[in-house]
Amino acid sequence: ALKVSTPFAIETFAPNLENFLEKYKENEARELEHPILFEGVSDLLEDILNQGGRHFLVSHRNDQVLEILEKTSIAAYFTEVVTSSSGFKRKPNPESMLYLREKYQISSGLVIGDRPIDIEAGQAAGLDTHLFTSIVNLRQVLDI
Repeated sequence: ALKVSTPFAIETFAPNLENFLEKYKENEARELEHPILFEGVSDLLEDILNQGGRHFLVSHRNDQVLEILEKTSIAAYFTEVVTSSSGFKRKPNPESMLYLREKYQISSGLVIGDRPIDIEAGQAAGLDTHLFTSIVNLRQVLDI
């Protein structure tokens, strides 16, 4: 259910599991205190920048995603971060990605997502896409 959205997961599980929403929020708060990156992410972000690439992040989360980027020491790698606070329609609507394409004059790019809705949004925005499975696989796709 989280592969769709957090509200969908809550709607699906909350009626059947006692205190689901309370436990979910407690767990999420714990995870946000000490976020963990996949091994190799920082190096990959830096390698792409060194080859002239840029990074953008489009998230359904609110501005707490900015705090996560700071806590994991990768905020500086991103040219712009779009959050739910930015006011765009939720993915799979490509509105946020089209905004970035226009603002930064992006003629081609790769959307890397961990959910099918990320891929749908990227394709609808006219960008190449990759469903993330591992850093090793991503490096192979990027040929880095």
